[in-house]
Amino acid sequence: MDEQKLETKKLLDFTPDDIKAYLKKLKKLVLDNKYTISRNSNREENIKFMEDFRIDSKKEKEILMNLEFDDFCYAVTNKNPKFSHEILYIFNKEHELDRWGELISVDIYIKTNKTQTLSGEDIIIIVSFHERNKPIKYLFK
Repeated sequence: MDEQKLETKKLLDFTPDDIKAYLKKLKKLVLDNKYTISRNSNREENIKFMEDFRIDSKKEKEILMNLEFDDFCYAVTNKNPKFSHEILYIFNKEHELDRWGELISVDIYIKTNKTQTLSGEDIIIIVSFHERNKPIKYLFK
């Protein structure tokens, strides 16, 4: 049976304090190792990016912990009907990375989803974690 996809809605109605509060929760979950970066067959771009820049769990955490409210771009509704209640937050973080011995500044596109496990625990799913591949606008820059 083919699953119907919903229309994604772009959300921009946030204050800096809204995003600071979201990032506070995100960073606590990252510190508590209650996060995962999607590495399934639909997320090959994440896998390639992490391999190209030799990003290990220490570097993942460093990048995520350095997110600031002004790195926020916008949020979107989840287009999967099963998760239509979820809001995905999109950030773009410039970070210096090592590409096999060469340090370069990279714009990292980060799409996050704060959700819950079946047991009700908060968790962050990093849906996208790769080099920015399309134009973006920051909401607060």
